[in-house]
Parts: sequence; structure tokens; C-alpha cells
Amino acid sequence: MQRFARLYAELDASTSTDAKVAALVRYLAEAPPADAAWGVYFLAGGKPRQTVPTALLRATALALAEIPEWLFEESYQAVGDLAETIALVLPPPVRRSELGLAAWLEQRLLPLRGAAPERTAAALRDWLYELAPDERFLLVKLIGGGFRVGVSKLLVQRALARHAGLDAKLVAQRMMGYTDARSAPSAARLGALLAAEAQPMLDAGQPYPFFLAHALQAPPESLGDVHEWLAEWKYDGIRAQLVRRAGQVWIWSRGEELVTERFPEVVAQAGHLPDGTVLDGELLVWPTGAEVPSPFQLLQQRIGRKSLGRKVLAEAPVDFIAYDLLEQDHADLRSRPQHERRARLEALLSATPIHLSHIVSGPDWPSLAAQRATSRARGVEGLMLKHRDAAYGSGRTKSEGVWWKWKIDPMTVDGVLVYAQAGHGRRASVYTDYTFAVWNRAPRDAAEADAVVEAIARRAPADPDGLQLVAFTKAYSGLTDEEFRRVDARIRATTLEKFGPVRSVKPTLVFELGFEGLQRSPRHKSGIALRFPRMVRIRDDKPLHEADTLQALLALLGEGA
Repeated sequence: MQRFARLYAELDASTSTDAKVAALVRYLAEAPPADAAWGVYFLAGGKPRQTVPTALLRATALALAEIPEWLFEESYQAVGDLAETIALVLPPPVRRSELGLAAWLEQRLLPLRGAAPERTAAALRDWLYELAPDERFLLVKLIGGGFRVGVSKLLVQRALARHAGLDAKLVAQRMMGYTDARSAPSAARLGALLAAEAQPMLDAGQPYPFFLAHALQAPPESLGDVHEWLAEWKYDGIRAQLVRRAGQVWIWSRGEELVTERFPEVVAQAGHLPDGTVLDGELLVWPTGAEVPSPFQLLQQRIGRKSLGRKVLAEAPVDFIAYDLLEQDHADLRSRPQHERRARLEALLSATPIHLSHIVSGPDWPSLAAQRATSRARGVEGLMLKHRDAAYGSGRTKSEGVWWKWKIDPMTVDGVLVYAQAGHGRRASVYTDYTFAVWNRAPRDAAEADAVVEAIARRAPADPDGLQLVAFTKAYSGLTDEEFRRVDARIRATTLEKFGPVRSVKPTLVFELGFEGLQRSPRHKSGIALRFPRMVRIRDDKPLHEADTLQALLALLGEGA
């Protein structure tokens, strides 16, 4: 644990990519293989399931610190991170542990899963007394499954490649599936990643690294001749690879999670593919006979189900829309040009029930722009633009070709700030997480809106039949640090009440909020849930009575007033 804690400190303290790679290479050279295997797993994004309930962890730390609960809570609100709070409030260690990272995970933490609370609390008391503050911090992060540091998976792959003297692309391919929680890291698995021989796959079901698109910010005309590009609809689903090898089928999400058992209907479709086939595409809920796919939220509900009965499969049938062919007859096609892979894909799928993504064609960019404008009616997010000669790269690169995502502009609504909560990490002392409201109907004038605001300031109960502000969404991104500081000052000056870490504020600020979609939701007071809400700008130009209404949101749903 000490060696991994030193590595974490080095990575956290540096903003230099080269320095981080160098630190990782040193760690790989010095750490025992079993420890390095776990270190790579966490740094590449692996997240084991939580081993200790948060409430028990807090209670144990509180008892060891011998401080009142209010002081612990105040410390937590000031620091903004539970692991850092626990690391700081506990007394110095009485002994030091020499156990490595693998031993901590395999001999101590993982066996605690499902253990009785008394046993867990006793173990925590012993362990926390063995560790210095930086090691306690990591232990709590690993216990809670919340470990993260400023290192990308690509950077980890570069370090592995430099350490082993391998091509980084080969390491990236071998690493696919390495962070899947079903397979624990081990010295043997790390050895397979770093093996000198050039076999690309670790096992039959392994996918390829996903090729990622760049957001198109410039006018599409800047890309040159429209005929040099293939355009497809950008679907709003789960990116996935369908692997058919050794007589079996595997489905991998872009997050490198094996999700095969969640989509039995797709597995059945894949049974029609020849062995040695890998497809890239999108998982969507698309009922038979429907002209457009269902909203993403229905797919989310399907994913959240622990069991898939007939009713669920009937209400949310999932389809796989294929848009690239990465392997055919066990041959890697990723270096072949985009138009060739597309032609092969069309021929391959002609005799299968698997659906093919639709090519959107037009004589010029304005024609494609006009079709892109129909995206919402089609249930898609815009267009994907893929150069005809592009290879299928690894990650978000332009060295082997390029894909652009030409998304439609987000939906927007003007909401009123009504609640605020401090952020986490470096924003722990600044109020950055906001709750917004809209009017339940349009105010008659500014005076009526001001009367509601003054009633809120007096803490008067809302008139159930009168004008009200109805909370409808939360957002915590989109502003600059300077804008957050400005809003933080306003929040502190207009706070009405405190509810633990949350402050209610006198409504004074209007924000333009952007979001990708919305749907009916019985869990929310407004009856509506937004997808990916974020703050676009502070509307200093807009008075409170001109903020949007619940009817405006319903109109976006197509339900009118």
C-alpha cells in the first residue's frame, strides 16, 4: 500500500503528462507483479463493488477520531471528500503495515463483502491504526469504490507500452476488458498484457478498442468535399461491440463492461453471424414496427433490471444497429478504409436479422444540414460524419482517420436557482451544485412574481392554487470558476435556510440550462426528468417573471399546455 500511495501522490501532484508516464513506469518496474496488476486496474478505471457500507465506515471513523458528530460533519462539508476527512481526523497510526496492494485487496478488503457489521467494524479499526493519512485516504477510496486520479486510460497504456517495449496500440487492444469487475487482476493477467510475443488477443471474447469521434465545432463546409464523407444518423443508445467467436457471443459496452446476459434478443440475432465476426454499433430500444427508436431513458430502465422477464422484454425490446465491421472471417479489418468496411458490412448483414445503420446522403452540405434538422423527430442526436478512407483507430485519435459527431443543438430552458450545495474536491468550499425551478404557470407580471419571491423569503407556505416555483432539475457544470465564485457569493448573501449541506436561497438568479432530452418522471415533483442538464449561461438580462414555465417543458414533450 505504501508504494501505491507514493505513486498516487506523484500523479496527483503533477500536471505533466510526461512526468505521470515516468512515475507509472517506475512503479511498474519496482512493484511486485500482483501489486502492479491491481494498480493498473484502478488507474485504468476499474471499480470493484463497494465492500463496506458508507454509514458503517463513517461510524467507525467517528469512534476512532473521538470527536462529536457535528464536528465530523462540519469537517466533511469543509473538505468535501469523505476519504480525505477520515484520513485527516484520525489520530496517528500506532503501527505500520507492510502489506502490498494485492494483499490488502485479496486478503483483507474483498473477503469483507457481506461480512457481519461487527466483524467489519473491528477489521476497520485495526486497519486504520496501521496506515498513515495518505494510505488511509486510499484505503477508504478503495473500500467505497470511489477511487479516481488525474490519469487517463490512454496514459496508463502508454506507460505499460514503454515499460514493456511494446507498441501502445497492441497494449490498448490487449487491455480491452481488463477492468471488467468479473475478472480479478493478477500477476498472470498483467504478464499477458506485457508479453513480448505479438498475439493481439487474450481470449476469444475480447473486443477491440473503440474508435471515438470528435465533436464538430466548425461549419461542416470546413471538412471539404461532402462526397469524401459518409454520413449516418447518430443514435442515442449504448455503444457496443458484438463479438462472435468460438461458437459464442459476447456483447461489450464502450465502458468495457460485459453485458451479454442483459440482451438475450441481441444474442439470438448474433447467432446468425459467421464465426470470427466483430461488429461495432449501438444498442437501442426499438419496438417492432416503430418508425423511430424509443428514448434512452427506457433503455436505462431496462439496464437497471436485475431480472428480465417476458414483460420487460416485451415492453423494452432491444435492437443492435450495426455501423462498422471490425473483424470478418477472423481477419482484423480495422486498417481497411471506411467505405470498404461499410460495403463488406452491408453484404454480411443482408442475410441476417441484424439491422444496419442508415446512410444519409445529399449533394452538398446544406442538404445534409436540412436532414440533420429533422433529428429530434427521428429520435436521433444528429449525424455522424466518417471520412471514406478512414481506418478504424483506437480511442479519440486523428492519426488513422477521423469521425465527427455533428450533433443538433441542445434543448434549452430558463430556470430559477432555488437550492445550492457545495461541490467536491477543489470545489468543496464553493457552492456549485444547483437546483432549478420553473413557474407552474406564467406570472401575470413582475409584481405577481415578486410577491411569490417575498413569500418564499418569509418562509410562508406556498398557495397550492396560486403561482409557484416548481423544482425540476439539478445541474453542476457549465460555468467557469469565476462564474461559480460569483454565484457562490450571491448564494451566501441570499441563503434562507440550511438543510445539512443544502441551502435554500431567495430566488434572484435565472440560468439558461441546456439538455439533450426530457421525459415524464413520477419520481420528480415537476413530473419531468431532463437528460444531461448543464448550465449554459447566467441570464442577467432576464427578470424572474420571464423564466420558463412547466407548460413550456410539456410543450417540448409534445404535450402542449
